[in-house]
Amino acid sequence: MRFAPSPTGPLHIGGVRTALYNYLYAKQYGGDLILRIEDTDSQRFVPGAEEYIIESFKWLGINFDEGVGYGGDYGPYRQSERKDIYRKYVNQLLDAGLAYIAFDTPEELDAKRAEIANFQYDASTRMQMCNSLTLSESEVKSLIDEGNRYVVRIKIEPNEDVHVQDLIRGDVVFNSSVIDDKVLFKSSDNLPTYHLANIVDDHLMEITHVIRGEEWLSSAPLHVLLYRYLGMADKMPAFAHLPLLLKPEGGGKLSKRDGDRLGFPVFPIEWHDPKSGEVSTGYRESGYLPEAVVNFLALLGWNPGNDQELMSMDELIKLFDLNNCSKSGAKFDYEKGKWFNHQYIQKRSNKEIAEMFIPVLKSNGIENADIAYVEKVVGMMKERVNFVPELWGQAYYFFVAPTEYDEKVRKKRWKEDSATQLSELSEVISAREPFDVEGTEECVKAWIEQKGYSLGNIMNAVRLALVGQGIGPHIFQITEAIGKEETIKRISHAIKTLG
Repeated sequence: MRFAPSPTGPLHIGGVRTALYNYLYAKQYGGDLILRIEDTDSQRFVPGAEEYIIESFKWLGINFDEGVGYGGDYGPYRQSERKDIYRKYVNQLLDAGLAYIAFDTPEELDAKRAEIANFQYDASTRMQMCNSLTLSESEVKSLIDEGNRYVVRIKIEPNEDVHVQDLIRGDVVFNSSVIDDKVLFKSSDNLPTYHLANIVDDHLMEITHVIRGEEWLSSAPLHVLLYRYLGMADKMPAFAHLPLLLKPEGGGKLSKRDGDRLGFPVFPIEWHDPKSGEVSTGYRESGYLPEAVVNFLALLGWNPGNDQELMSMDELIKLFDLNNCSKSGAKFDYEKGKWFNHQYIQKRSNKEIAEMFIPVLKSNGIENADIAYVEKVVGMMKERVNFVPELWGQAYYFFVAPTEYDEKVRKKRWKEDSATQLSELSEVISAREPFDVEGTEECVKAWIEQKGYSLGNIMNAVRLALVGQGIGPHIFQITEAIGKEETIKRISHAIKTLG
């Protein structure tokens, strides 16, 4: 199998899903997956896009067996480096009368489009154009010798039913009259177009199955005809066309604009556009774990046939079945993506999450944090977040003592006698040893009961003193984590500040 992106910009999340399905299918059957770069469109080539694609897959854990960046026996794997290979097949089609040379200029084509509504270069119009079907052999040779640019077009015969056997959609039938005489080769850069290059490469690289997006379904009959014209029909790969990823709301295909509008990434990793300078965030930089992204994408258009949602890569490989792929588009539920990330944060060890949290701490001025302490805080707080960076907003008070106090919480929770009661509490806490969670809680509650104070009033005031707001885990988890000295210090500061 192969995944063959074009280096024309960042890798869309829909392309990632296509690559993932190819990977799962190949691995399930003990096959190989090739990374091929289809860079025949020299006008749209974007510097850095190829490196971006490779880095994206490495982060996601989708590992190719051969191809660009991996090597292998069927290279080169960039189509721009395979020019000499394609020319043989172009000549084969021309010699067999299954393709022809066309000299029409862009201006002439525009004129014909203006003249004929819904103009299509095909059997009904080709004899009105400037090509080797309407010119003599000597005229064609003369035009080429003079350096005129030309293209090679496939010659499609009209009114023929072309059957595409699709592993997801079954037998899909197209009438050849809807297919125009597509360009297969351009003399301007001596390169084939996608249509010819991918057929030749799939054949020479011995590709047996092709899983690709629904947008390529309309090209499938042309590819079926090319396999037949080139005498490769007996080795044509099996096709499967995946449903589109749809907007989270409304209709239509998921786009970057949807992500910008609703606040979620549509690229796997951050992309820096070399032309505009625009920076587009990625799933990696937004705090997603790669295994969460993989699990989330796998279920957009496929289901395992049961109610299981959380699946490792190995489980996905074992369960993946094209028969369970949907024929209709899959809505991109980005909120579900957050849910998956939350689940995988819980599955990661406290040590792993702590190591990911350290850079966030440093960015907030917390240098040289003790890793064991960070692990402890993470263990208490990770259930509250969908993304590692969110831990700072939930747990900052474990690292920084409050200097200000939320006014709404102060009005509601800090009573007239709070200062007096917390002064007494500081003495109780000071005498407590060991300063653990359970023992300290029992001790403080016994003191409150003995004094006849309100448990709620005391605990609310203590939380405000320790955190500065009305948030956080169990009070005695906080006191045990920050320690006795820091607990007393924060209570003392609150008493002085709030009175």
